[in-house]
Amino acid sequence: MKFVDEATISVQAGNGGHGCLSFRREKFIERGGPDGGDGGDGGNVFLVANVGVNTLADFRVARKFKAGNGQSGAGRNKTGRSGDDLDVIVPCGTVVNEVDTGELIGDLTEPGQRLMIAEAGRGGLGNTRFKSSTNRAPRKITQGSPGEKRHLMLELKLLADVGLLGLPNAGKSTLIRSMSAARPKVADYPFTTLHPNLGVVAVGPLQSFVMADVPGLIEGAAEGAGLGIQFLKHLQRTKLLLHLVDIAPIEPGADPANDFRAIEKELVRFSEDVSEKPRWLVLNKTDLLKKEDMASVHEDLVDQLSWDGPVFETSAVSGEGTEKLAQAVMRELENMAEQART
Repeated sequence: MKFVDEATISVQAGNGGHGCLSFRREKFIERGGPDGGDGGDGGNVFLVANVGVNTLADFRVARKFKAGNGQSGAGRNKTGRSGDDLDVIVPCGTVVNEVDTGELIGDLTEPGQRLMIAEAGRGGLGNTRFKSSTNRAPRKITQGSPGEKRHLMLELKLLADVGLLGLPNAGKSTLIRSMSAARPKVADYPFTTLHPNLGVVAVGPLQSFVMADVPGLIEGAAEGAGLGIQFLKHLQRTKLLLHLVDIAPIEPGADPANDFRAIEKELVRFSEDVSEKPRWLVLNKTDLLKKEDMASVHEDLVDQLSWDGPVFETSAVSGEGTEKLAQAVMRELENMAEQART
């Protein structure tokens, strides 16, 4: 299924039923008085987060949602039936904004979380409600109020602990295949990843984390170049970024250090918060270098970048170095969780 991370929908809560104008009419009973019942309330519209859904693809077809209307009241003081609420299922990580105003309505991050996005209309009052000592036969009722209508933008931001970023063909898809059960498309041409992929990396008993493979970024991604601008937002929820650099033998004129800086620049231009997230350097495709050359390539790149953070060497194809990386990531996430609790 094609990944869809944005959708626009229209929702309408149910209208309230009208109050009833009625008088009691029974044989041998004089002056029966008013007996018009109230109208029923309409139904509300809710968004419900569900872990079994991972895209907004269903909203490409179904774009309008309406809850049930309340029924009108009836004689003998019968209240109209209330309209049924409507639950609209969305993936965890869905952000809801009002299209017309840009207002943030809510953010559904927990499974089962419910968010009311359209409030139901209230039922009208029957004429019984207006009976008094001075008005024994009221002919007044109220109409049910209309349900709320809204035009909403749904935006999915993946919930992942770790995000992979780097140029196209840096080996991100191969790495997530090597470290998890995810099976993204892998090929020897750029932009094989057209949508984010999630993989669960199992490290040990009851130890695992979620890794996101984000489509390759290019210079100008923050302004819409390539595919990256559509998916940079998925890095906003991650706790740790792994910046992959392809250190395989390169063509004349290519410069891994400049490529690294270009991606770093796009992160800053997109979001200061994302650019300040903890980020580790991962030198990938070590299997394509001789062991005696690896140390000098490692040292040269770190010197050019003036990098003082963690550095890992991996081969996503052979799996070399991936277990060490996974263990280090797990320890870092556990340390972050411990600091958050204190």
